[in-house]
Amino acid sequence: MKKLIGFSVVSALALAGCAMPPSDVSEAQLALYDEAVASIGCELRFESDYLPVEFQAGLNREQAIAISQYKIALGEAESLPDGGVKLTTGACA
Repeated sequence: MKKLIGFSVVSALALAGCAMPPSDVSEAQLALYDEAVASIGCELRFESDYLPVEFQAGLNREQAIAISQYKIALGEAESLPDGGVKLTTGACA
């Protein structure tokens, strides 16, 4: 499996000061992202994790990554030490 590059702490901290949802993502897509990530076990690490989330939520890769960074900035997700992200709210709490 191909491992994806994780989110940097600097990126997450930069977003924390102005946590705004990605401009090209709807409220419905944000909710679908949460449901989709929960359906795959709450963690995005590999290509095999991102693809079903993107498909279920109607997102492209850039949007999925932007939402993940937004969730980290809000404290609703955390960066994983080996790269990737774990949702920590809702069904993933």
